[in-house]
Amino acid sequence: MKTLPINPIQRFLQGALALVVLSGCSTGQMVVRGSQSIMDSSMETMNRETDLVLARDSMPANLKMIEGMLVEDPGNTEMRLYAAQGFYGYAFGFIELEDPQRASQLYRRCYDHARKALSQTGVTLDPEDSSPADFEAAVGKAGKRAVPALFWTASCLSNWINLNRDDPAGIAALSSAATMMQRVLELDETFYHGGAHIFFGVYYGGRSPMFGGDFDKSEHHFARAAEINNNRLLLVDVLYAEYLARQRLDQSAFRYRLTRVIDAPADLYPEMALINGIARERAAHLLQYENDWF
Repeated sequence: MKTLPINPIQRFLQGALALVVLSGCSTGQMVVRGSQSIMDSSMETMNRETDLVLARDSMPANLKMIEGMLVEDPGNTEMRLYAAQGFYGYAFGFIELEDPQRASQLYRRCYDHARKALSQTGVTLDPEDSSPADFEAAVGKAGKRAVPALFWTASCLSNWINLNRDDPAGIAALSSAATMMQRVLELDETFYHGGAHIFFGVYYGGRSPMFGGDFDKSEHHFARAAEINNNRLLLVDVLYAEYLARQRLDQSAFRYRLTRVIDAPADLYPEMALINGIARERAAHLLQYENDWF
């Protein structure tokens, strides 16, 4: 019997099928993993977005797309972290001030994605249910590869706790968030523009010394975060005012920091234009309460 020649398209499809079989991946997984560079570029362009309305309107569709990819590739750590970061940014930037209850639910989804990513890096203990000693020991073994998962797990958990202060279990889990952020400081204090230092600025500055606050430590961490990002990330000033200046009843620092944010040039930090835009809106919102708080 005469064998028919294989055309180039058939040869390509056969080769692609062979790659899928040999790699042990489904077609969906291969598509997801092949889109990694596209997702990197998408995150970069979102961070550079200057139109907050456009950013707010586009983020939900992007988040559902990422969750759809995770259905195909649930073990994809990088995609889990994209989901966590996206839900965190959407909740903090656009939902928290107008609908805290919904923001709480979004932070919980953020935390669920980040925790799965953390488990995939080797830290499998539950941050909410483990004993402080056991969890600290497990986190202490984490290497630099775990830094993003540690950071986003702690960030999402702590913001959820902040919106659920009447939940005793949540307050108890705050020590786990601090344990994870302390490990981030040890492994890479510059990660996400000094984000772990910002965390501890809020952690120590948002409580009175009677309840574990430490204003000197808060001041140090905020200053170090500003140094790491060359004083270009306006969120540092906003959170300094919202937590440390307010707790100290330092009205002049409160007003100075927030006014500096509002008056900052639009092109101060193009790579983080979206976060700086969100910081300006939050600063204007906080200034409305100056006479109530001081």
